Amino acid sequence: MPATAKFKKILKPVVSFLRKAIVVALIVTIVPVVLLRWIPPVTSSFMIQKWITFLRSDRKEYKIKYEWTSWDKISPHAGIAVVAAEDQMFPEHFGFDLESISDALDKHSKGRRLRGASTISQQVAKNLFLWSGRSIVRKGLEAYFTVLIELIWPKRRILEVYLNIAEFGDGIYGVAAAGEAFLKKTPSKLTPSDAALLAAVLPNPVRLKAGRPSGYVNSRRLWILGQMFQLGGAAYLKSI
Repeated sequence: MPATAKFKKILKPVVSFLRKAIVVALIVTIVPVVLLRWIPPVTSSFMIQKWITFLRSDRKEYKIKYEWTSWDKISPHAGIAVVAAEDQMFPEHFGFDLESISDALDKHSKGRRLRGASTISQQVAKNLFLWSGRSIVRKGLEAYFTVLIELIWPKRRILEVYLNIAEFGDGIYGVAAAGEAFLKKTPSKLTPSDAALLAAVLPNPVRLKAGRPSGYVNSRRLWILGQMFQLGGAAYLKSI
């Protein structure tokens, strides 16, 4: 048998396996994204990871506080606050803020620490489906899930999920749990100042405390309030 024929014979089952693997991978990833377009997530990958970390630790008690709240029961100030704080181009981009990424890379090339440039869509993809870290594999999967989410979900759904699964404190996920824990308010009653306070801790919700805001958190809250006003308040999100 010629060498070419032998090579084709060996290659054929490999190609067949890869095709099947790709189909399975697409089904396993696309189906959950499609379902979560309408179904509230019961939990998230980050919540599960936190629970596993607790089980491996010496802590005697740990409770995840998470309560799904639909968009129409969340104060509109909450949405504009997180957009003002985390991703001001959210209504316009397709999952990636290329200008922020370029700016971050430019500053890194000049010797400054590489800062994150993740959009709200990317954070939803990461928190819901993936794990923390900066590996190329994880970032690649984050980009893939971000594209899926942007293709399948409307912007309002992306922001609704983000407001429900974002961590606002140690074990406290979503504006419902955060509003109750730190402000004794339901999510529908959050004022602009309340919403800005919760958004102010998002860069590091374990170190930054909404319940006991530091001077930095309070100054960041004021900055976010200013950005909310400049963007036009909740009206900025009416088109999504």
